[in-house]
Amino acid sequence: MADRNVSDSHQERVPSRRSQPSPTQIDEGVRPPPRHFLEMLLRMGPGMIIAAAVVGSGELILTPRTGAEAGFTLLWLIILGCVSKVFVQVELGRYAIQSGQTTLLAINRLPGPRFRVHWMLWYWVVMFVVSLAQLGGIAHGVGQALALAFPINGSFTRLLAAQEQWDAEAARARQEVLDELRRTGHGREKIPARSEIETKVRQRLGRPRPNYGVGASWLTDDLLWAVVICLGSIPLLTCGRYRLIQWVCTILVAIFTLVTVFCVVALQFQPDWAITWRDLASGLSFQLPPGANRWAALGTALATFGIIGMGTNELITYPYWCLEKGYGRYTGPYDGSSAWVSRALGWMRVMRADAFLSMVIYTFATAAFYILGAAILHRANLIPSGAQMIAHLSEMYVPVFGSWTKLFFLTGAFAVLYSTFFSAMAGHSRVAADAVAIVVTGESGKQGPPQRWVIAFAIGFPVFALLTCLWYREPVGLIVASGFMQAIMLPMLAGTALYYRYRECSPALRPGILWDICLWISATALLIAGIAGAWMGLRQLLAG
Repeated sequence: MADRNVSDSHQERVPSRRSQPSPTQIDEGVRPPPRHFLEMLLRMGPGMIIAAAVVGSGELILTPRTGAEAGFTLLWLIILGCVSKVFVQVELGRYAIQSGQTTLLAINRLPGPRFRVHWMLWYWVVMFVVSLAQLGGIAHGVGQALALAFPINGSFTRLLAAQEQWDAEAARARQEVLDELRRTGHGREKIPARSEIETKVRQRLGRPRPNYGVGASWLTDDLLWAVVICLGSIPLLTCGRYRLIQWVCTILVAIFTLVTVFCVVALQFQPDWAITWRDLASGLSFQLPPGANRWAALGTALATFGIIGMGTNELITYPYWCLEKGYGRYTGPYDGSSAWVSRALGWMRVMRADAFLSMVIYTFATAAFYILGAAILHRANLIPSGAQMIAHLSEMYVPVFGSWTKLFFLTGAFAVLYSTFFSAMAGHSRVAADAVAIVVTGESGKQGPPQRWVIAFAIGFPVFALLTCLWYREPVGLIVASGFMQAIMLPMLAGTALYYRYRECSPALRPGILWDICLWISATALLIAGIAGAWMGLRQLLAG
């Protein structure tokens, strides 16, 4: 699927760059591309950073939850969600290298209705706000992990204990209610709806299930830790102290992911939890989960589709990282020469290798998290949600390593979620600042996103995430909502990639027929996921 050369005699249509540097600037920025794979590895960066940091809310929370709800049957959808986006990713990166333009500027240049800016940018704004709310859910997840490992006043662990006690009593009361219904002559088809049964259970117990603000203190210490996380990140974001934190978190995430993969292998030596070939075959058979819970499981899976691997936000920010890495600067502005074509093809080759290698890594890791959720949480009937989200997720590692690994999981969960929170805040601040420049001037900033806006957003976004976390105390719900919004935007990004592939791509940089086939298959998959995600989101909204 390598790019093919076309004669330079062809008339080429190349978008203008944001600025045309002088010959001296061109000579200083242009670099020849690496020719050997080992040299290419040293020049990779954007995709490899994603591969290390991508194990975030989608992989750690939604992917195991999907496995817990659906069992192995939706493994095919999770793998498709990782693999299908890479072709759109590369096409957006190709345009960025060729034109030197950011993703939002490329979207703003599309034909179609405009309300000062392109209509797709307004949808992006809505999706972006929901994504910020998702970071509130992630901050809450970090707070849960820290409250279990380092409790401040023990209020969160007391809440969990109260919930577990209530659940045990409710299970007995539920069985008593069902037994009474059967004794009174109700057939299975005449048993009341589940909601009515749960109402009878609560009446029998005489109290509702303990929850945030219900039978527990209003501000439990998991929320106190979330306050520390959000407010404590502001000086680090505004001062730009990214590197040390990102490297430490990346190393911890890599270790945590490797241990997760090891757990999947080690399960084969546990007869009660071993994964059979029949399990894997059912997961790759393109079927929906059986039972009445199938639609809830499919809804979670479609939300997961939008944010696992190279999620929608990562697809948007990937070209920014390619430009920051220097691929566009090293190529230089288009001058019609064969030397420019050679440099462009060479740096695009590096970008493509970077994208595909990272795709292999994060697909493998995401599949491991899904399989653990299906093999352990589904069989144990544990659905991570609410206050018990992190506690239930930690159970995935107990069959292999024992109860002591819960502390290891909490450390890994902190590294995974905080790495996602911190890097997303840093990336969102830059992309949002670029959006402001586009709305105000119609162009991206010539020297990058306006720094004053980057700093302003680095202060405002953590505060917004914190307020969301305190107001809506269901972290999984926030992450699912963001997943739906991102899934809906996937076909828009696919359409953007197709437009620039056929309308703006230089003939000398056009890919071959096999690549185009894969790109269209990828775009079709994202279109189906977007339509299905919109339908499932509307279905859940109407259902309350």
